[in-house]
Amino acid sequence: MMATQSESPPATSGSPRLLPLLLILFAGSGCSALIYEIVWFQLLQLAIGSTAVSMGILLATFMGGLCLGSIGLPRLRLARKHPLGVYAILEVGIALCGILVLFAIPFVDRIYFAGAGYGLVGMLLRGFVCALCLLPPTILMGASLPAIVRWIESSPSGVTWWGWLYGGNTVGAVLGCLLAGFYLLRLYNTATATYAAAAINLAVATISFLWAARTPGETAEAAAREAPAPAANQWPVYVTIGLSGACALGAEVVWTRLMAMMLGSTVYVFSIILAVFLIGLAIGSGAASWLMGGRGPVWAASALGWCQLILTACIAWTAYMIADVLPFWPSEALISGTPTQAFKVHLVRTLLAVLPPTLLFGASFPLACAAVAADGEDSGRVVGGVYAANTLGAIVGALGVSLILVPWIGTRQTQRMLLLTAVVAGLCVLLPYARRSRSKAAMGWMALSVVFAGLLAYNVDAIPGKVIAYGRRFTVATGTVILTAEGRNSSVAISRWPDGATEVDVNGHVEATTEPYDMRLQRMVGHLPALLHPQPQKVLGIGFGAGVSAGTFTRYPSIQSITVCEIEPIIPPISTRYFAQQDYDVLHNPRTRIVYDDARHYLLTTRDQFDIIASDPLDVFVKGTAALYTKEYFEAVKQHLKPGGMFTLYVPLYESDENTVKSELATFLEAFPYGTVWQNTVNGEGYDMVFMGQADPLQINVDQIQERMNRPDYALVAESLREVGFPNAIELFATYGGQKADLGPWLAGAEINYDRDLRLQYLGGWGINSKMEDYIYRQMISYRRPPVNLFTGSPETLRALMSAMY
Repeated sequence: MMATQSESPPATSGSPRLLPLLLILFAGSGCSALIYEIVWFQLLQLAIGSTAVSMGILLATFMGGLCLGSIGLPRLRLARKHPLGVYAILEVGIALCGILVLFAIPFVDRIYFAGAGYGLVGMLLRGFVCALCLLPPTILMGASLPAIVRWIESSPSGVTWWGWLYGGNTVGAVLGCLLAGFYLLRLYNTATATYAAAAINLAVATISFLWAARTPGETAEAAAREAPAPAANQWPVYVTIGLSGACALGAEVVWTRLMAMMLGSTVYVFSIILAVFLIGLAIGSGAASWLMGGRGPVWAASALGWCQLILTACIAWTAYMIADVLPFWPSEALISGTPTQAFKVHLVRTLLAVLPPTLLFGASFPLACAAVAADGEDSGRVVGGVYAANTLGAIVGALGVSLILVPWIGTRQTQRMLLLTAVVAGLCVLLPYARRSRSKAAMGWMALSVVFAGLLAYNVDAIPGKVIAYGRRFTVATGTVILTAEGRNSSVAISRWPDGATEVDVNGHVEATTEPYDMRLQRMVGHLPALLHPQPQKVLGIGFGAGVSAGTFTRYPSIQSITVCEIEPIIPPISTRYFAQQDYDVLHNPRTRIVYDDARHYLLTTRDQFDIIASDPLDVFVKGTAALYTKEYFEAVKQHLKPGGMFTLYVPLYESDENTVKSELATFLEAFPYGTVWQNTVNGEGYDMVFMGQADPLQINVDQIQERMNRPDYALVAESLREVGFPNAIELFATYGGQKADLGPWLAGAEINYDRDLRLQYLGGWGINSKMEDYIYRQMISYRRPPVNLFTGSPETLRALMSAMY
């Protein structure tokens, strides 16, 4: 880390009265960076998918760019360049890259889709796409902190300002996170958010350029100062801050996963969790900078070590709150309150659980900088080295936890590992100092801390199974959980209700049940297209769930191939153990092939076409699911249908509001103008629906369908329909709910869900507590007209159908 005078410029000192303005500028950088991050992740997930592997590649590339930038800039020969001028150039570069990435991603996507594959080749191509889009701007972002601290000397008082700058940047990141999640992307789109971030960059750059022209770049005293002698034994500090970064990002992955299940998994929940995490980092960094108060490296190194040991208690606190306290809070605001009420509860819960450890994670960075800084050393190189070590550790922690530890040992054991990692981090920096000072008291306190940490780790509890099953409905659910499992992408639970119904849940949301009304809907998703297609042979199912919709296709003699795309590998075998009777053991049917991938990614990268595509994804309010409801996705579905092909989509009315359902249907009809809606009610009240689309106008001869159901080779089909209350074709088609000609007036003004905005995830998250399912159903049905253009058959059959329908 030490540099000679010829290798780097001496540290300089900005005017103390101007440093607060520097803090504001760097907060602007943090704000824009978080907006970009959210936008880029949203856009790139549309291409490379949302699997844990894809997200890991995306995160590693983003943070890898930050790491490269923090290492690279201090090694450039910038002795005669004003630090603020360099910083301004970086901000301009970030703005230009941000806008360029916005326009480049669609073209990069096309290249990716043309050559995408699976296995190692597919992973390498995903990495290339992420690197091509993210490395240029993130390298510039990573270089900004080393660039700006070059204006501040590496004396103890100057080092204090390094921490303030880091904290200010994180405060800006909090603002960027909330601005993007609750305003820019909720009301506008990724382009508007990008332009807003770029405007912030350019404003910061302009002020920095003007400031650089009016202030000296370095002081004469700094220029004349001799380079400091290398400090000994700095490696423990770098190892400690690296382990701290690994622990911080690993903890964020685990706690976000657990808290999201508890709070609802909406885009707003993820924004709140991230904002609280960043708030803790900012406050911790500022507090540590204030406490340093000009103290030297020895004090800072000792404080860094004890910070990690105290962190063990804070990690245990968060684990305790998530597993043993927060799930048992009254949940009325979570399931019945207004969005504002729910967000307040989310914020309070998250602050109580997550804030304590994040304070210490935030304090670690300025303490590490102070521990390795020598008076007169190049500030940029010191801060860049610490930042790189911390970021590299964060990459390892995030990838290790999400891809290896959680699917291997679960979240409980992973939290224990994180707690013990904090112990190792603390001892790594404290032991060398204790040995040199031969302090028996320090050694004793460290030994006691290790024992205490072991006890804390032993007492970390697993999250209750009912949280995995019922999420925010935890306190009102009366079912009994009989199995839970944690996979790489999702957590799964099987539960049984007092009436004997079995339910499979994913991440706190119901996926499927054996309740009669749910069985009816799941069978409708499969039977409607399979009956109406003259000779279906090749089928694609989106989402396995309980396997009931996919299993429906095993009843049809003409179907030769059933491909099911499922993102979480643990779901099919677990569901089959409890739903084999209902799904006809589709998993083990010789015609069935399971593809473990993000559904959108699979559909956009496969060249196969299908007679039927049946989609049963998670509810649209779940972050990321809206990508399976965009106009562009529906157009891709249409392109993967063979001539005469049919597409069905499950759409819930519960946990939704009118604007959300209107957007879903309006977007669907944009791609499938001849689409139809089919209703599923509970005791005559609206519950959920099936949207069905095809390329050409639909004609349904009810008599012909009934004749087919009466054939011996369709006996299993007829039996499957009777099991869910459809004894004949008339009863099935009486569920008709409308078409574009009927519902057009109701849909006037509905927002279309495009890739560029994913509007539905913001609408869905806002309306999650609306309890409007029957109202929405009544509104839709009020616009329905007799479908004389749709159904044909004998006069008697049509009269019976209209009678059953109305």
